[in-house]
Amino acid sequence: MATNITWHPNLSYDERKTLRKQEGCTVWFTGLSASGKSTIACALEQLLLQKGVSAYRLDGDNIRFGLNKDLGFSEKDRNENIRRISEVSKLFADSCTISLTSFISPYRADRDKARELHKESGLRFIEVFVDVPLDVAEKRDPKGLYKKAREGVIKEFTGISAPYEAPESPELHLRTDKNTVEECATVIYEYLVRENLINEKA
Repeated sequence: MATNITWHPNLSYDERKTLRKQEGCTVWFTGLSASGKSTIACALEQLLLQKGVSAYRLDGDNIRFGLNKDLGFSEKDRNENIRRISEVSKLFADSCTISLTSFISPYRADRDKARELHKESGLRFIEVFVDVPLDVAEKRDPKGLYKKAREGVIKEFTGISAPYEAPESPELHLRTDKNTVEECATVIYEYLVRENLINEKA
């Protein structure tokens, strides 16, 4: 870490909250590829924006086209991928925006670090386990990734040749083989209302 840098103080979170009239937080979607993370996050983003709530979606694939385009899929690179997005999502939350992050984020320790990073700044972190049986995810396989992983074309693919560590106590546990995208988005929205993270009248 560089030593010739100085932290410049910003407006406080409470000052921003008062001015923007909104809380910030991170809703962290985790689950296997093809579990429905990005689809639900997109539906929730649209719902929140329609309600006048500032929200922004950070998608695992999209981030790798820019910020994280230098990273591969080794365990080390996956760790760094999540470290970076944890910092970015924290900045969005601190700006009083609801940050929606949809990343496989297979390692429990990395997700715990993301949670702790938010906690240290007094920001809420809501872990959403988007759960689906592996065989259902493989049948969906919209990008053909599971097929390639089974054939050995893709190495270190989560759920096939690399581990996925399911959350032990997520704030929300969604089963996308049993509920629609709209139902899942509504469950999260109602949770945010109950937790006073968005105004029920929004």
